[in-house]
Amino acid sequence: MSEPALPLMSARTAAINARTLAGIALLVAAVACFAVLDTTTKRVTTEVPLLMAVWARYLFQALVTTAMVLPKKGLAVLETNNLGLHITRGVLLIVVTVLAFSSLKVLPVGEFTAIVMTTPLLVTLLAARLLGEHVSVLRLALVAGGFAGTAIIVRPNGDAMSWWLLLPLALVIANAAFQLLTSKMTRTESTMTTQFYTSWVGTALASIPLIWAWVPVTDLHLWLGLLLMGVAGAAGHLLMIMAFGRSPAATLMPYMYLQIGFAMLGGWIMFDHIPDHLSLIGIGLIAACGTAGGLLTLYEARLK
Repeated sequence: MSEPALPLMSARTAAINARTLAGIALLVAAVACFAVLDTTTKRVTTEVPLLMAVWARYLFQALVTTAMVLPKKGLAVLETNNLGLHITRGVLLIVVTVLAFSSLKVLPVGEFTAIVMTTPLLVTLLAARLLGEHVSVLRLALVAGGFAGTAIIVRPNGDAMSWWLLLPLALVIANAAFQLLTSKMTRTESTMTTQFYTSWVGTALASIPLIWAWVPVTDLHLWLGLLLMGVAGAAGHLLMIMAFGRSPAATLMPYMYLQIGFAMLGGWIMFDHIPDHLSLIGIGLIAACGTAGGLLTLYEARLK
């Protein structure tokens, strides 16, 4: 009597595996988009004021998001259970973006991306502490290893330029807060609604400094670069949200570190930059600790 259930279980397992693979593929596409965003940002901000680049990035992202969301949801996209959380998320993302763009002015794309990739380690640690869960010695060691890799990349020596290199560390903290809030909001808020509000809140906030930051842009390649930033940002965020809707976070986390490879490729193509030996050690340490942290989370989830 139990034999007919076997094909059903096999089909169910195959469906789960297919969704997991789809989630991984979407995540890989998302981090590739983020690498394009960072590489293009570093190029464009050499000729366009940083605050103007932030504004253009959000405006184009908001327009792309609206064009994708409104035909599907209409005005229902405005329905929300907590407008305050959306505004807070938008503010946090603006802070993250300004810190990221500022960091890219003083750091190569690959090294910058590696430092930002310590965020999942910090998020895991903070989430566990905020929820009162036990944090193993191994996980603490992985977090310490990730930040040791960051210290190797930054290597502050006390001069003015080196202290500017601490910007990515502030970025990691702000990004961790952003991701923790996003994780909380996914329990009650629609993905498209979250993306819509975040994009337009960011655009509104970034428009304020334009009175002082605006400069005429006449070169078509700069406008195309600004447009690419917005499209890559919007596509990356939507692809990532879709990925997390198909696969568990613990399964996806190890693949986040492919962004470092994409970023190093972009830095080599656009700026002919290859990290030095110490930076490669730091990048490798961050990637190893981050991947190990993701695999540890996956292992712990399977034990439950």
